Amino acid sequence: MELDLAGKTAIVTGAGNGIGAATVARFVKEGANVVVSDINGEAAEAQAQALRDAGGNAIAVTANVVNEDEVNAMVEKAVATFGTVDILVNNAGLTRDMRITKMTEADWDIVLDVILKGAFNCTRAVIPHMTDNKWGRVINISSRAHLGNRGQANYSAAKAGIIGFTRAMSLEAGRNFITVNAVAPGIIGTEMVKSLPHWESIRENAEKTTPIPRVGDAEDVADAIVFLASERAGYISGDVLHVTGGRY
Repeated sequence: MELDLAGKTAIVTGAGNGIGAATVARFVKEGANVVVSDINGEAAEAQAQALRDAGGNAIAVTANVVNEDEVNAMVEKAVATFGTVDILVNNAGLTRDMRITKMTEADWDIVLDVILKGAFNCTRAVIPHMTDNKWGRVINISSRAHLGNRGQANYSAAKAGIIGFTRAMSLEAGRNFITVNAVAPGIIGTEMVKSLPHWESIRENAEKTTPIPRVGDAEDVADAIVFLASERAGYISGDVLHVTGGRY
């Protein structure tokens, strides 16, 4: 399937590893320019360098998505380098998992700030460029956890909020041919997940309970993201694409 992404410019936050890293690699494969954004500048630069070594157009930007000034600087650098911003993937996020009786206000705040405020800051910064171009794609990374998980009150609330944000923005931006969608991954075998001490039990449980009996790969999610960013998805907006192997 021809995705018509050659020459488009995509910003992907949290792209230093995991789903974000797989996503920038997939965009480069489709001929897009990419901005590899991460709070960890060394990780972002390593990803960008690997993409350049493979013949892609990539720059790294160190940015904390909670910081408005850093987000605006990121977008300004993207425009200065590539001319505009066509695609935004709001992927940055983190977890602070625990039962609510042990959860501090700081644990709650940081998860909602990075996931929700981060998506707000980045989307607000790119929408004027997409509006001028009368074309744009915003893909927000939610999670199957939007349905609720024990020990993840903060994360589940943030990922559910991402879906509400997605639907509101699709209504605001649609008249300018900007689509806004969400991708909700299930259990994905990223480096972070595989480093957990109970990874083997996670994997075994997923293989037993997921209709497609395996753990997902970061590339499974990247494929969904890049499809929603493409011309082929131009009449899809305000939707949530679950990449869960059939687990809800």
